[in-house]
Amino acid sequence: MNNYSFITMSENNIISIDSVIENLISIHPLLSKTFTRSIRHKTNLNPGSLYVLGVLTHYEKLSMSEIGCKLAMPKPHVTNQVDKLIVENMVERFFDPADRRIINIRITPKGIEDFNDIKQSISEEMRHKLELLDNETLEKLSVASLQVKEILMTIDMDRTKTSGTCCKSE
Repeated sequence: MNNYSFITMSENNIISIDSVIENLISIHPLLSKTFTRSIRHKTNLNPGSLYVLGVLTHYEKLSMSEIGCKLAMPKPHVTNQVDKLIVENMVERFFDPADRRIINIRITPKGIEDFNDIKQSISEEMRHKLELLDNETLEKLSVASLQVKEILMTIDMDRTKTSGTCCKSE
């Protein structure tokens, strides 16, 4: 392989990476516009609170730092979200029995019920919009969304392996 071929391959790789970056940057606003906005009027919870509820439904209990780590959310923001959820009786603080200096957070039965209702509402809204697609487009979206999810999970796992992780439970 000559130097010219190597430069061309490298330039193609940069162009490809730039294209991926542009596509990924545009996905979040499109998802928000297409699906999330219509849900906002069905709950008084903001997306950050929903993310906290989601991570707490997946794990039995987490410290504030662990929630922040798993959501890539600054600890003061986590504290703000958790405080709002405590007022709504959706989560509760409790001392870690092994180390009373550690305060953990867990979702309450009301939090589980409300979060499941919100997820159901989001699913219904998404289903309504996705039913407008023809079968071929829906199949493409199914395959593409699964591939994007798997690739992003791989990138996250690789990041965790190379940089270490701030979360004890990972």
